[in-house]
Amino acid sequence: MDAAYRISRRIRDLRTDDGERVFGRKLGFTNRTIWDEYNVHAPIWGYMYDTTFHDVSSAETPFSLAPFCEPRIEPEIAFAFTRAPRAGASDDELLSAIAWYAHGFEIVDSLYKDWKFEAADTVAAFGLHGAYLCGPRRQVADEDAALLRSALQSFQIELARDGEPVDTGHGSNVLGSPLSALRHAIEVIADDPDADPIRAGEIVTTGTVTRAFPIKPGQTWSTTVSGLPLDGLRITFA
Repeated sequence: MDAAYRISRRIRDLRTDDGERVFGRKLGFTNRTIWDEYNVHAPIWGYMYDTTFHDVSSAETPFSLAPFCEPRIEPEIAFAFTRAPRAGASDDELLSAIAWYAHGFEIVDSLYKDWKFEAADTVAAFGLHGAYLCGPRRQVADEDAALLRSALQSFQIELARDGEPVDTGHGSNVLGSPLSALRHAIEVIADDPDADPIRAGEIVTTGTVTRAFPIKPGQTWSTTVSGLPLDGLRITFA
């Protein structure tokens, strides 16, 4: 795993040398209900770039899957920091460092055929990150902190393909809450002497709430969010 993260950092350097900009981080395998399915039993993290983050809050154009090998879809919660978070911060301090949160789809992609890999392979292969399609934001300053903390544990997302429900997941699937997953990432990254700490302005996605499902051109995927004041998403793929 140490070697895999060194590869991840080298890939980051190559991409930034080519003009891409680190936009944030993505977390993977925070949903403990899918650990046995992939034989990965701990979270991972990787980099997200300005070329892989897409605002789809008002998108009507189908999103192309052409760049990907074996893409899958994951409904996730993302947070954007208004200032650098501190490892060991309380929930209230952590929320006060967040500008907004949103629901989006991460397009995850495996370079390994049929999604057969070891945990370290996923770190080396971009953290399986292909793209993040971000929906409408909610400003944390407009929320009641105690109610938001509770809602992030108990909310649910129903995921549908072409109008037919395929899975329902709960916030508690994600290490107990997306906020807990966020704290885990902050602490793990802060303990890595070779990793840059999360900075103000970065966006962090916290991992899938449901299982991940293969996606194909021509399909339309949608979500219904309950228990959080976030609109569902509807994306057609080309």
